[in-house]
Amino acid sequence: MAEILDLSSFVEHGDAGTAHMTLAVDGVGCAGCIRKIENGLTKLPGIIDARLNFTQRRLAVDWRDDEIDAATIIKTLEGIGYPAHPFAPERVEADESRQAKLLLKCLAVAGFAAMNVMLLSISVWSGSVSDMTQETRDLFHWLSALIALPAAAYAGQPFFISAWRALRARATNMDVPISVGVVLALALSVYETATHAVHVYFDSAIMLLFFLLCGRCLDMAMRRKTRVFAGNLASLKAEFAHRLDAKGEVIRVPAAALRPGDRVLVRPGEVIPADGAILTGRSEIDESLITGETVPRAVDAGTTVYAGSINCSGALTMQIAAAGSGTLVDEVERLLQKATEAKSRTVRLADRAAQLYAPVVHAAAALTAIGWLIAGASFHDAIVTAIAVLIITCPCALALAIPAVQVVAAGQLFRAGVILNCGDAIERLAQVDTVVFDKTGTLTLPDPAVDAFAIDPDLLERAARLALSSRHPLAVALARRARERIPYPGAVEEPGQGVRAMIDGTEARLGSSAFCDLADEDTQSTPRDAEASFIIFAHRGKSASIPIRQSLRPDAIAVTQALMARGLDLIVLSGDRQEAVGPVASRLGIREWIAGLTPAAKIAVIELLKAQGRRILMVGDGLNDAPALAAAHASISPITAAHLAQSHADALFLGERLAPVLRAVIVARRARSLMRQNLILTVIYNSLAVPFAIAGLVTPLIAAVAMSGSSILVTLNALRARLGMPQLSNVDPFASEPARAEAPRGKPIAPLTQVMADLAP
Repeated sequence: MAEILDLSSFVEHGDAGTAHMTLAVDGVGCAGCIRKIENGLTKLPGIIDARLNFTQRRLAVDWRDDEIDAATIIKTLEGIGYPAHPFAPERVEADESRQAKLLLKCLAVAGFAAMNVMLLSISVWSGSVSDMTQETRDLFHWLSALIALPAAAYAGQPFFISAWRALRARATNMDVPISVGVVLALALSVYETATHAVHVYFDSAIMLLFFLLCGRCLDMAMRRKTRVFAGNLASLKAEFAHRLDAKGEVIRVPAAALRPGDRVLVRPGEVIPADGAILTGRSEIDESLITGETVPRAVDAGTTVYAGSINCSGALTMQIAAAGSGTLVDEVERLLQKATEAKSRTVRLADRAAQLYAPVVHAAAALTAIGWLIAGASFHDAIVTAIAVLIITCPCALALAIPAVQVVAAGQLFRAGVILNCGDAIERLAQVDTVVFDKTGTLTLPDPAVDAFAIDPDLLERAARLALSSRHPLAVALARRARERIPYPGAVEEPGQGVRAMIDGTEARLGSSAFCDLADEDTQSTPRDAEASFIIFAHRGKSASIPIRQSLRPDAIAVTQALMARGLDLIVLSGDRQEAVGPVASRLGIREWIAGLTPAAKIAVIELLKAQGRRILMVGDGLNDAPALAAAHASISPITAAHLAQSHADALFLGERLAPVLRAVIVARRARSLMRQNLILTVIYNSLAVPFAIAGLVTPLIAAVAMSGSSILVTLNALRARLGMPQLSNVDPFASEPARAEAPRGKPIAPLTQVMADLAP
């Protein structure tokens, strides 16, 4: 009864008698666990849906409340072999930290033992061709046993525990053959040592554990890294708000206490605490993190604003329309969770190859032992032959086939300015056929810059120094051009208008045209300037309309052309306005683009493209891009991206250039080819070696050498990922615009006008 009461606080009840709960699941070690857990639960009466997030080890379950309860679900999971508990971020982080420490300790123990056992083995091997006596060899073997047995018992915990859980649930996973092989090799080695045999296999068993633990530690580090910034949505929300009571008095309350209908005062510089509409006041708000729009939006009575936006200038009174879990920021969080759950169900290449490995290997070893017993061999000889089969088919080469290429390719990508965020990013990057770009901060540089062409340098310097006294985003961009970083004394900022100060005895003004006493027609922009924002400076009868725009990344034109030349289709999906997106897409030669998209609309477009069979690479940087990054087949963000976007991207790229995106695709395609070659090599190796082992022509020592040789072979093949990479000389950031040659096309994309029509209600 106590357990049921504890669980009730974690269950969310919906309409029509449905319920939902998120569980943290222990023992998830491979993609095969997804099938076992989800199939095991969906067989239960009342279960509507079960979705396991492989990366985060989180299980989302929906069920009908009148047919099953939460306790039964958890009990069923435990019976399958996967203990679970209600998801609590603090507990999950503590469990993962404890597991990471255990893995590191196991790795250290296995490494220490492997080095010492190998030194003893080398001595025995050297003595076998000289005059080493049996007593001396036995001593070295017992010393190896003294080191290897306790070390394997401790270092093998992650594999032994996982294998035991699988066997208890009458299932198998990759840890089962590993555990069986290690235990039998150690047991046979003890027996051979006790009977004064020449060969033992302590070194093979402990070295195998060491290499596999290296892979487990790297995988754990990758998974933890992808969630470093997972909680940063909270940083976008205001902690406190200034609520107005019935008398109009201001009361400071926690933002979580706001309810629809409340009136709130938002002062300049504050974060808007909830979604709602402006009642009184005029100002400009910065929505760049929410919508991707780079230019501050002017707002007044009746305008809708969103939580997480920043009030730049005037004081505002607003009425709350949605608070708590109903805000746009929370909608982004829900979209992220849904997209991540769907993406996490992708089965990795190595896992697909390993799904049939365990039963085939076990069947081959068992049939070998039975066959030799029927043929009249002794029990000892039959077991030795079966163990030789297990050792020669040990999944070391299979376990290294993919990670070895990943390590080499990751090094290549790092040198190219790309940092991977997850283990299977290379595989998915190699599969993409369509690249979807965000505009702001992705195709363009993250910070807007002043276009100072044809502006008097002295006038520009005075304007930039005056801009040092303003917090307006356009003024901040202009202030970067100031050579002398000393604000003018006595500067005064007029909220929503501009900033003024006395310069050499005469007032200077920086801001809107009205604030600078200039008519609108005096500051009209040319058609080329449709994508720019303007800030006006006036002093001593002289004025300047200073354009501030997002600049394209230096090599954006060359990179987009190179991507299209490799058969990739390019699309721009942006939350920015049409006047800013259209010219950029045209300049890059990208025919398909949509502006003014919300986070949900971006995901909807990507899902429709995926329904056409497209494999999407999403390149974006803002909060509004995070759900699309999670929903895409693969994703890359610049290192300057919002933390939430970084945490849901498969890779990050460094620097101002876009070339790392092109390099990532090229390296990934080559790496995937090498991964497939390695898997083919392991199949060929097993096809040739296993018959000899079954025939009794291979001793366990020769099997261990052959197994090590296959591992070395796939490792050497993986090193080829460093060779033959193109220099990308065609990606010259200072080159003129290339000719608009028609790029080869893949699968046809439906016109985006039709896509938008499909999105309409």
